[in-house]
Amino acid sequence: MAVKVLVVDDSSFFRRRVSEIINQDPMMEVVDTAKNGKEAVEKAASLRPDVITMDIEMPVMDGISAVREIMARTPTPILMFSSLTHEGAKATLDALDAGALDFLPKKFEDIARDKEEAISLLQQRVKAIARRRVFASPSRPLPTSTASGATQASAAGLRISQRASITASTGERLTTAAPAAPVNFKRSGKQYQLMAIGTSTGGPVALQTVLTQLPADFPYPILLIQHMPATFTAAFASRLNGLCKIAVKEAEDGDILRPGTAYLAPGGRQMLVDGRPGGARIRIMDGNDKVNYKPCVDITFASAAKVYGDKVLAIVLTGMGADGRDGARLLHGHGSVIWAQDEASCVVYGMPQAVVKADLAAEVLPLERIAQRIMVEVKG
Repeated sequence: MAVKVLVVDDSSFFRRRVSEIINQDPMMEVVDTAKNGKEAVEKAASLRPDVITMDIEMPVMDGISAVREIMARTPTPILMFSSLTHEGAKATLDALDAGALDFLPKKFEDIARDKEEAISLLQQRVKAIARRRVFASPSRPLPTSTASGATQASAAGLRISQRASITASTGERLTTAAPAAPVNFKRSGKQYQLMAIGTSTGGPVALQTVLTQLPADFPYPILLIQHMPATFTAAFASRLNGLCKIAVKEAEDGDILRPGTAYLAPGGRQMLVDGRPGGARIRIMDGNDKVNYKPCVDITFASAAKVYGDKVLAIVLTGMGADGRDGARLLHGHGSVIWAQDEASCVVYGMPQAVVKADLAAEVLPLERIAQRIMVEVKG
């Protein structure tokens, strides 16, 4: 059965363009379009599409408000289209907070080297999120920032583990149980000096869920590699810094790695570690144009393996593709530990699955358990 898609945008040209691309794939079908958020909410309820593509800036009702309404009434996987500006980045992150699963730049030339690659990427993204279960959001908007981050983290946790959900491919409603009792994890006894986390599709919410639960005195520096455009990473780092107890910053060339600080790889560039444990620095460079991802999890993991050897705790979260597998293999070869997010809690299981299939993951964990497991491992 073809994936049913609702295309939402106030531009008739863009609606037509996106519809043509989606309909080129025999596995997908555009069932209708909407020119504003209000129409999108109504058509989501009446048509029950498998996926919705959504613009942010629209008349009558904007895309973020529409996402909140849809996720509260008829939860559906949503792919946002965003402008690559600072304001566009902030709005896209708000849309992800509201329940959207993924985003793409609205200018297709910004996401690919040629037209055919851009078409393929859009088709892949739509089909990938169509397979995923989504969760009903609270009926009122989630806060985008708080002094402590507790409110936001709690709300994100509700979306992940407590709310009714719907499987896009079948329309079958599922109800998840209330949060389970804490698991009695046991510390492995391994000693660490660095934590590194790689992720892509679904990563912004996943990273927020994990990092907001870490204490200010977290004992190691943290490297974050999230596939994200260059104009988005500064806004994302700033948002995380306002929500987390640990410090979070967009990584800069020459940054000295310090405990309790997370360094987010800047979009469009590569982040490496140089030096020695206890005095390591970050190096930011343009990297090879032949590398598909900027930033690339494999590259950062490989540099961490060279500097820290067996003292790295690496975690691969939700994302398309297999970025992180080769870097995890190098870390594993040095004796470091790799964990992977489980399939049920991923937006897209590609990256964690690649690590698991390569037999590199020491543990496979649901998203809502990862921070708890980290704290047991690093503090005993």
